[in-house]
Amino acid sequence: MAKRAVITGMGVISPNGIGKEAFCRAILAGKSGVRRITRFDTSNLPVQIAGEVADFDELAWIDRHERKHVSRAVPMAIAASAEALRDAALDPGTMSTEDKRAIGVMLGSGGGAQEFSEEQYRHYFQGTVKQASLFSIPSGTMGTLSSEVSMRFGFRGFSHVFTTGCTSSTDALGYALRQIQFASLPVMLVGGVDVPLAPGIMKGFCLMKIMTPSWNGAPERASRPFSRDRDGFVVAEGAWMFVLEEYEHARSRGVHMYAEVTGYGSTCEAFHRVRLAECGEEPARAIELAMREAGARREDIDYVNLHGTSTQLNDRIETRALKLALGDRARSTPMSALKSQIGHPQGACGAAGVAATLIAMHHSQIPPTINLEHPDPECDLDYVPDLGRRHEVEHAICNCIAFGSKNSALVLRRVA
Repeated sequence: MAKRAVITGMGVISPNGIGKEAFCRAILAGKSGVRRITRFDTSNLPVQIAGEVADFDELAWIDRHERKHVSRAVPMAIAASAEALRDAALDPGTMSTEDKRAIGVMLGSGGGAQEFSEEQYRHYFQGTVKQASLFSIPSGTMGTLSSEVSMRFGFRGFSHVFTTGCTSSTDALGYALRQIQFASLPVMLVGGVDVPLAPGIMKGFCLMKIMTPSWNGAPERASRPFSRDRDGFVVAEGAWMFVLEEYEHARSRGVHMYAEVTGYGSTCEAFHRVRLAECGEEPARAIELAMREAGARREDIDYVNLHGTSTQLNDRIETRALKLALGDRARSTPMSALKSQIGHPQGACGAAGVAATLIAMHHSQIPPTINLEHPDPECDLDYVPDLGRRHEVEHAICNCIAFGSKNSALVLRRVA
């Protein structure tokens, strides 16, 4: 019989709040973390805003000398992981080697250390190669992100990175669930980190014409999921980490359990590297697979945390997919899009949505979808616009859709 997996710790580095308590206050109040980019010159870009994490002290988490050799994603992932471990009452400093061998690390990231690699290439092409890092190759490799976290805390179990686009951290959580279900390891440190803020990355997104160029003067209004006047997403950075633990292991330690992860589903439309098929069938099937594993019926679902990117295509098709997956129940189920508040943190967005869902469960309050000023007739579900709503959440769906036709979903349940 498969073992149960529960979330016992959470750590957050978000554009609208550093630390889980600050993040909680911000999302329930509908506080935007989108602002003008400060880390590099954007004057030659049509899009000059992002969900940039302000006031994050990288050097509190990594030595000044070491910082030049790694991506900004590393101190972010370490900071969020440290909070999650404290929250779960796990202290690596007191653990034996055997204890550390029983903890794995799984990170989801869409771009990984891409901004770090961009900086190294800048040195090469601008003739400042002596300023480049001697670790350009290993630190620019996706797989070393989880290694940095494992090395920081001394964990010797699995150390894997999942990079499946926007579904990366959802898939990391899904695979961590499998490891616990089948007794590979009792504890997983799992979540997502992404830092896609760099000139070249921004230029690439601008070439694709999928970011909004309309709100440089009012950044907090830029991310507008399901609003008729939406015209693209807002890119963002951040890290959201969790301790996922086998239920009996957590119970024996007497720790708080946020929720149980009861189902995971993933599909591929095999349709296009960027576009979604209009029918919405495969995103719906991913949700249905997760619900089936969880043993959850349509009428059991109390809340859906949406992918909700604020692009014309995604929002319309995700709405269609939820109608297929939940049938008539879709119209009476409250749903919200966290990206309206923080922007789109790429491969970390699934973990961000899980964090928001845990908060909704714990506080019996749905975080709002902000900036939904002009409802789109084709997006006609209950997106909890503008203000949060008191609502009991027993079962919830966390949905993600990615480039390359990928779709992934998780089902969470309040621990009985």
